[in-house]
Amino acid sequence: MADLTTDFIGIKSPNPFWLASAPPTDKEYNVRRAFEAGWGGVVWKTLGSEGPPVVNVNGPRYGAIYGADRRLLGLNNIELITDRDLFTNLEEIKRVKADYPDRAIIVSIMVPCEEQAWKAILPLVEDTGADGIELNFGCPHGMSERGMGAAVGQVPEYIEMVTRWCKLYYSKPVIVKLTPNITDIRKPAAAARAGGADAVSLINTINSITSVNLDTMSPEPSIDGKGSHGGYCGPAVKPIAMSMVSEIARGEDTHGMPISGIGGITTWRDAAEFITLGCGNVQVCTAAMTYGFKIVQEMISGLSEWMDSKGHTSIEDFRGAAVPNVTDWNQLNLNYIAKAKINQDLCISCGRCFAACEDTSHQAIAMSDDRTFSVIDAECVACNLCVNVCPVEDCITMETMAPGATDPRTGKVVQPDYANWTTHPNNPSATAAE
Repeated sequence: MADLTTDFIGIKSPNPFWLASAPPTDKEYNVRRAFEAGWGGVVWKTLGSEGPPVVNVNGPRYGAIYGADRRLLGLNNIELITDRDLFTNLEEIKRVKADYPDRAIIVSIMVPCEEQAWKAILPLVEDTGADGIELNFGCPHGMSERGMGAAVGQVPEYIEMVTRWCKLYYSKPVIVKLTPNITDIRKPAAAARAGGADAVSLINTINSITSVNLDTMSPEPSIDGKGSHGGYCGPAVKPIAMSMVSEIARGEDTHGMPISGIGGITTWRDAAEFITLGCGNVQVCTAAMTYGFKIVQEMISGLSEWMDSKGHTSIEDFRGAAVPNVTDWNQLNLNYIAKAKINQDLCISCGRCFAACEDTSHQAIAMSDDRTFSVIDAECVACNLCVNVCPVEDCITMETMAPGATDPRTGKVVQPDYANWTTHPNNPSATAAE
């Protein structure tokens, strides 16, 4: 059977599923419940400096984006770091770690961008026995307006500087949590590596306003008639997170850097996809807040069964397996040819494929008088839109064809648009002389 045990930068846990730093990891009670449910580790909700407490709003803290049947696709969060006393948190961390020595406990930290502030808090965190720290350089709201969070994460020089301080004053692994609110994620990742970080985690939340109340004209969530930008998370951010993870995994200055993947992970399949892009583990938040802590049991069983079916004995067997297949656009094979194919036995004649292709694409689907839909091969460019809008799974598929082959449906020879991409004028690397 598959062994889900992970050893991430020397931090061992019984499975790769960690809870991210967020409301679910705010206190001892929550974390104990999480560990009893089966989570392999937690990143404790972000601690701040000793001193005046952080004050959160006492009104709504979340806005939401829904899909069909009110399925939660995304949350907009305006909650700040922990508003609980620093020493209360530290005592709780110490107790929980003593009772669950086999689980990973990482402490998220955010303090002012001053060496003394980091020097003061790091020994206190180390005394708890926690396995490592995560530097919160990603929070896009509230704290960033005070010169912390994303305000640091958007400046590579600050990332490198603070990471160096942490490696100087703390003896255990240091993970740097990156903000996605930046143009090129590779630059802050490279800065973290230059500062001595043991790993990076990403993505933190995306700056967002999810909705506006058209009666009160206030962004949601609304606090006494006013709203603010917040951090967007949930299933909707997964594609953005995976793209950024892949950029770090294959980047020239960041290749091979340990990654903890975050962003919309809801199922075992999501986790497996992040691992194939190089992640050594994954962190989950919105799924736990939506379905409760026991969702991890489905993630564990699903990933284990899939690994067994593929013959994988550990996640190292497939970690990073997809990275070599992530490439720049100009390296794609333009001689590759596919055509859409409609399975008439499955077709329910809804006409979505026809409407989408006729109105917005390539007019490559014909509709007969009896509402039978067929693909016009000469016009089909394999854009895949029809597959994506069809409500019946596997009704429309893409059929790969070899260049020069005869299409059995039309009797015509399939030819590529052009044979030599290296000299084609659309190729940005081709020279004018060529």
